[in-house]
Amino acid sequence: MTDQSTTITLAFDQSPEEVFNAVTNVRGWWSKNIQGGTVVEGDEFAYEVPDVHSCRVRVTEVVPKKRVNWRVLDNTFSFVGDQEEWIDTEIHFEISTGPDGKTELAFNHVGLIPEFECYEICHKSWRFYVGHSLRDLIATGTGQPNEVADGAQVLGPRIDAALA
Repeated sequence: MTDQSTTITLAFDQSPEEVFNAVTNVRGWWSKNIQGGTVVEGDEFAYEVPDVHSCRVRVTEVVPKKRVNWRVLDNTFSFVGDQEEWIDTEIHFEISTGPDGKTELAFNHVGLIPEFECYEICHKSWRFYVGHSLRDLIATGTGQPNEVADGAQVLGPRIDAALA
């Protein structure tokens, strides 16, 4: 594992508590079909887009209004050869107050590096899910998580456009 990561930093007028609550509401910004807990240290959840991507994630650290950390336990992509790329990577959400008084959110997917075959699409996907969907959930109360249709999760038109 290298020290490289994929990073997104955002600033909000909302309080650290509101930002924290949105981060832990993974169904509100990533996927409505998340299975399992996403709030308490030790929780595990599963994310799946059938025939594209599935992963199992453990919540490894929770400090209310300050930090949420995840570790990817298992992962499968339909579009890469090396299925180990995400396994044991960590996803960090750091919440702080900036010098201008705004609440800052720093997202880091530690270990998602440019050398990975999945990097380009994963980087674009995080830019959508964190940079747009989570941002909107925090700012407006409504994100753009993947939808569930007929029991299967589908990507919405905004993520399809972002990945094109």
